[in-house]
Amino acid sequence: MAAGRECRVLSIQSHVVRGYVGNKSAAFPLQVMGFEVDTINSVQFSNHTGYKHWRGHVLKSDELCQLYEGLRLNGITDYDYVLTGYTADRSFLERLVGIIKDLKQGNPQMVYVCDPVLGDTWDGKGSMYVPEDLLPVYRDLVLPMADVITPNQFEAELLTGRTFSTQSEAIEVMECLHARGPHTVLITSANVDGAEKNDRLVVFGSRNQSGRRRERIRMEMPRISAVFVGTGDLFAAMLLAWLHRHPHDFKLACEKAVSAIQHVLHRTLHCAHELAGDEKPNSAELELRMIQSKKDIEDPQVTFHASSL
Repeated sequence: MAAGRECRVLSIQSHVVRGYVGNKSAAFPLQVMGFEVDTINSVQFSNHTGYKHWRGHVLKSDELCQLYEGLRLNGITDYDYVLTGYTADRSFLERLVGIIKDLKQGNPQMVYVCDPVLGDTWDGKGSMYVPEDLLPVYRDLVLPMADVITPNQFEAELLTGRTFSTQSEAIEVMECLHARGPHTVLITSANVDGAEKNDRLVVFGSRNQSGRRRERIRMEMPRISAVFVGTGDLFAAMLLAWLHRHPHDFKLACEKAVSAIQHVLHRTLHCAHELAGDEKPNSAELELRMIQSKKDIEDPQVTFHASSL
């Protein structure tokens, strides 16, 4: 990146009017950390779908192409990073792959960070919350284009066709993901080696080094007994930012990203309980406290440390 030029991110994911998911979760943190962020909203909803009611519409694949064509015709596609998240339609995702290819042809140094939003696990059972026909597109077309990928455990298992319950099996799954294209893999929440019984979540990370060597890390954090929405979107954005800030210190970048999110979640939970009183906090009360966490996003105290594997 040329000296004196801003670092610019194109973020393509969901948008809500109220709350923080998708681009609302990613753009503000990146901006306060000094990135110029351009956004394309794959969907635009009134609020996230965890509420009782929601309204909105999905951006069509032709509309995505029209937006990108406008950028391209004006010669303003000079992106250093592309960040993608929730996509609800197969044709949209296929068109998105074409846009990534075009951007990489124009700038081979551009880094593509992909959060492959496919589904998650609740009460021990995994389920997809996007159409099943998106899975082969992610596996066969998106992964080969991605530089950094941030699946949760369920998504990593879907993309590789392999389940895991131990650290050694998690490493094998990360190796399978590396083999499909990405040089950096973060599994954002895993239950391995009895971590769930101890109310812990595990993050695994792996990054290519010179030759065929890998740098691998493991982080553990307490499981918070609340349902937050938008944390995966925030994590992908924070990882992008801290990998950019610390390109030669993978361990520190992961520690900063995870610690920043934990600060946001604990502040959110504290505020939600204050609002809810003796009742269980609802979806509105559990919206991420992003603005209130600005300082922790910009300069998080490292409270969770990674161990090398």
